[in-house]
Amino acid sequence: MLLSSHHNPRPRRREGRPASGSGVGELALPLAGCLVLLAFAAAAAVLCSSPYGASSSHRRHGILPSSSGSGVGVGAAGPSVTILSAPLPPPEGSPARLELAVRSWLALQGNVSVVLLGAHPSAHELAGKLGGRVTVDTAVDLSFTGTPFFHSMVARAQAADSDISVLVDAEIVLLPETATLLKHFSKIDRDWFIFSMSRNSSDFPYHLADNGRQWLHADGKDVSLKKLQEIQTDNWAADGSDRGLIVAWNNPTSALVAGVTPSFLNGRGVHNRWLINEVLSSETRLVFDASNLVLGLRPENFSSKQDFSSSRNASSPAGSWEYMVNRHLAAVYGSYCYELPRIHTTMLYKVVKQFEDYLLSKVEEPNLSDSVTNKEQNAPAEEGSLCRKENSQSATVSLPYSLEMLLQLAADRNRSVVLAVAGASYRDMLMNWVCRLRHLRVANFVVCALDQETYEFSVLQGLPVFRDPLSPKNVSFDDCHFGTQCFQQVTKVKSRIVLKILRLGYNVLLSDVDVYWFHNPVPFLHSLGPATFAAQSDEFNGTGPVNLPRRLNSGFYYARSDDATITAMEMIVKHATNSGLSEQPSFYDVLCGEDGANRIGGDKCLEPNTNLVVVFLSRDLFPNGAYRGLWERHDVLSACRELGCFIIHNNWVRGRRKKLQRQMASGLWDYDPSSRLCLQNWSDASRLSLQNDEPVSTD
Repeated sequence: MLLSSHHNPRPRRREGRPASGSGVGELALPLAGCLVLLAFAAAAAVLCSSPYGASSSHRRHGILPSSSGSGVGVGAAGPSVTILSAPLPPPEGSPARLELAVRSWLALQGNVSVVLLGAHPSAHELAGKLGGRVTVDTAVDLSFTGTPFFHSMVARAQAADSDISVLVDAEIVLLPETATLLKHFSKIDRDWFIFSMSRNSSDFPYHLADNGRQWLHADGKDVSLKKLQEIQTDNWAADGSDRGLIVAWNNPTSALVAGVTPSFLNGRGVHNRWLINEVLSSETRLVFDASNLVLGLRPENFSSKQDFSSSRNASSPAGSWEYMVNRHLAAVYGSYCYELPRIHTTMLYKVVKQFEDYLLSKVEEPNLSDSVTNKEQNAPAEEGSLCRKENSQSATVSLPYSLEMLLQLAADRNRSVVLAVAGASYRDMLMNWVCRLRHLRVANFVVCALDQETYEFSVLQGLPVFRDPLSPKNVSFDDCHFGTQCFQQVTKVKSRIVLKILRLGYNVLLSDVDVYWFHNPVPFLHSLGPATFAAQSDEFNGTGPVNLPRRLNSGFYYARSDDATITAMEMIVKHATNSGLSEQPSFYDVLCGEDGANRIGGDKCLEPNTNLVVVFLSRDLFPNGAYRGLWERHDVLSACRELGCFIIHNNWVRGRRKKLQRQMASGLWDYDPSSRLCLQNWSDASRLSLQNDEPVSTD
């Protein structure tokens, strides 16, 4: 079924009967659009075009007119277009190629704006250099390796306040034909989706003048558009990989696919072809294959002139696992690997150009094996075919990183890491915790998975995860809360893993995943100094000492990698191993003595064998789940902001379901399980950078 557009007013369709055999009803434009339906081959259509909206002298000399000239200028009747892309940081990406590409996007005629996705300094520098039509959006989700998530990029594109959204690789030069095509297709009163494969250019000696409108040769001479056309037809070759695909669609807020877009890693293969296939399979949009047109190119030789040495991430350990993740997701999500019965006739049209006309030829029976939607990613031969039965049903995904390697990647400059330990029952809570850390730009965390299901889920979500081989088996899904035997077994894993990391020379902030972060507490906790162990107090009384017996919460503490702390943690692990209780009483009994014999004042203890100082953190700054009834307040967020909280712990509630309900009802929830996306306020302009500034925090 076709969905009508409601995003922006569109020209009304002409009255009349649909073309015979079109299968999509009318495909008609206002008379000025010069759309003529023909009946040759399968149904075809001619869109009359004036290629660049420019005078013949402009076309002859390759001058791109200003917005005040003829054609689709800013403020004219043409569509508004948002081009979105995620730049690759060096050494995989080239700042010189990126600048050339973005300049070519800005040179397109019409109301064009550019959004660079990510937080790398090179994007901010370029935005500051090129002016207000280029912004940087740092809210897109990233994996722990810094690779953007494709489904997050698509979500951002769907939130664009424009008539058309375009997703393109960051170093693809877009040619004037792109603007011409989008201008004409914007007049179609249907939801549509266009894709096109760009070309590699082994010899592209051109660049844009400072005014951004004139293509120049390396010697400074003007380059005519005719010359560019000759290069397109004579010297370009199609790129068979997933990179280089250009996708565009109108009415961005309307649905693209009927199902869920999984957490593909951008630039790691398959995701563009998967998206094209799913849009076609969803049967909600007209789909146009414009691969016969040359809309974009990738100048391979340009980077070498800028003293740039490229590297293929696919050959590195990170590259191989990221490609495998995408291949796995493509095999198990959607219809990419399956031929599903169609309810309606196909809505795929091939676009070709003859002289100055666009010809739209309907594809009655799409043969995806002959289409760009089914080209296999260039991958190691041992990976085999993406859609093999065993690959889609039984293969597992894993990271090629040991715990030691993950710590090296994650640790901050003080060699501090944040550790979370989670099992399948707390998977959504884990992702809510991760999303909050991503919003705060806290990247120095690692996750210990208690089971294989959580491990594989975390890999697919781009988390720095490792599996503890000694974790208890058969962890209960709903009955592993405080006081249960399951809880006792799981908590003892945490202290043992913390000790292992301390011995490797890293400081550890252990944070349960039911701890909501308002600000990053690591700098404050590290400032307490060496031989200091800082922990949350579980005391529920509003006044009085916070270091009373058994009031040390082992779900949030900061331990330094020094001799005193390591020795104390060894004592705690040994004590917990021989205890029939959870690890939490062992922390207090070892550090503060039974019945608090080692207490100092109302907020400290001193472990006598190591002289380790134990600091019970302020409950105003680090409140537990019973303190001052904060969780029962109408507005928990405002109450905690007034106190200046770093975090709040969602404890003192029994049962996983009640814990989830309380946190979600409070509004302290940043994850959408249905889309597997971190929740974003895409309309919040404060996260956008227009110049060379540091990224704006959203906390």
